[in-house]
Amino acid sequence: MDFEKEKKEFLRKKDKSRKGSIDIKIKKLAAKINSLNDFFTTSSCSGRILVFTLPESNKKNEVQYLFCSHKKIKFIEIQRIINKRLPKDDVWFKVQPVILHVACENINSAKKLLNSARDIGFKISGIISIGKSKIILELISTEKIETIVSKNGKLVIDENYFKVLVKEGNKKLEKTWEKIDRLYDNLDNKKDVAINKSTMNKKTLKNYQ
Repeated sequence: MDFEKEKKEFLRKKDKSRKGSIDIKIKKLAAKINSLNDFFTTSSCSGRILVFTLPESNKKNEVQYLFCSHKKIKFIEIQRIINKRLPKDDVWFKVQPVILHVACENINSAKKLLNSARDIGFKISGIISIGKSKIILELISTEKIETIVSKNGKLVIDENYFKVLVKEGNKKLEKTWEKIDRLYDNLDNKKDVAINKSTMNKKTLKNYQ
């Protein structure tokens, strides 16, 4: 299947994420990427704040979300969770930055988008898959917090420290959203980010298939 056909078919599919829809804060950037000939987004998250259980098995499918927000939060929202009976499994507070997975038609386009994203601050980024019809980029920023808050059903931090975590978490989200806007502006200003396949070096393409 050629890239253009695969792109059209993928973008027609129903959103299968846990949330079931694209985050508002990243919607404009995803639309911009999808409007460019050489790219389409396969998944995205604008950043989020989580409180979740981590079972001893460490199996992802056994993780239970106690709280999840893609917006800035108030401590009272977390307080409602911690005032309830906490599970025996370890409970963690986590802030995740923006993450994007982008399919690219060729290696030159992938390199241009990757370099643009890294320059803006998507430092934990790279090529994660190289196939016959596309290259997949993973673009991740650096705004993270991850710490245990409860063990054996009891809090291991006090309320004041929890308030600090919420405050710092909100700051991290603001910073990651700024990078989303900067990447959008960068793509909007760069007319050469999407390269026509006919202008590629065929030898270069062959080396990555």
